[in-house]
Amino acid sequence: MELRLYGEIIERRLWLVVGLLLLVLLSYALWPPHQPTLYTAQMRFAVGIRPEPGAGTYYTYDRYYTWLTAEYLVDDLAEVVKSQAFAQDIAQRAGLAIPAGAIQGATAAGKLHRILSVSITWPNAQELERIAQAVVATLTEGGLTYFAQLGTERAAVALIDPPAIGAVGRSLRQRLDLPLRLILALAAGVALAFLLDYLDTTVRHRADLESLGLPILAEIPCRQRWWARLWRRRPLP
Repeated sequence: MELRLYGEIIERRLWLVVGLLLLVLLSYALWPPHQPTLYTAQMRFAVGIRPEPGAGTYYTYDRYYTWLTAEYLVDDLAEVVKSQAFAQDIAQRAGLAIPAGAIQGATAAGKLHRILSVSITWPNAQELERIAQAVVATLTEGGLTYFAQLGTERAAVALIDPPAIGAVGRSLRQRLDLPLRLILALAAGVALAFLLDYLDTTVRHRADLESLGLPILAEIPCRQRWWARLWRRRPLP
């Protein structure tokens, strides 16, 4: 019984729910959200340690410790790539008048064993190309400064995958923007319909008079809904 009454409330003010949905669609079509085009550059490096020269014919564990040190070095180097100092060096080498904080915020690093992955997201493809080349040059040519700070001067970084620049697709938030707006408009429309019905003092049902304790002398049946009238007009098979 209550579900039927809820349905009647929504149907009575269906114009409000549909109006809000159409208003959201119209505003989205006239003033779509600004979605700047972003580009990403991804590159991978192999990080290793040059083994010490042999001092005799005896066996050492230098190869084992070399590989182990390289893995530790990748962990440290992944944090160095995301640092403010590294971003400043990249900005100077790229020759771009941009703050180092912007490069730092756009840079992400990942690691797997002795492989370092660097990803940069930027709104300008030409500037991103220069930034990516600066990253490659800094790590493969001018990285001795950082290696010395990490206590490893015999480190070697080799480029495996050169920078691959491509456009970034729409994010999940951008794809769900319109559906979320429509869901909020639907919820707001239904809530307003129930609020208006709560404030409405019109007598619509027999139960409304019975709740007031008033005697009922006669009852006029309600008019059929439009969908019921259309159903009755259908020709019989």
